[in-house]
Amino acid sequence: MRVEHHDLYSEFPDMRDAIDALKGGNGYFAALFARYDRLTGKVEDLEEHDLPVADFTIEDMKKARVRLKDEIYHVLIAFRLGQKSRA
Repeated sequence: MRVEHHDLYSEFPDMRDAIDALKGGNGYFAALFARYDRLTGKVEDLEEHDLPVADFTIEDMKKARVRLKDEIYHVLIAFRLGQKSRA
């Protein structure tokens, strides 16, 4: 089965610098990043190896990933706006 990868660098290619800055300097963001990365790895592993799992289980995991991605996006936007206000 072909698996589409959802790492944050692919999801937010124009935010690579902000992701790197926050990963190294913001504990809250680093924790969100790690949770997203672990969850994405689990989902992709299940899909790639076509492991038996209830449909609702993988859908719940994907919904959780979307919620994390949304929260991460808001942190990235706030970071970018903070950078612009200091310029």
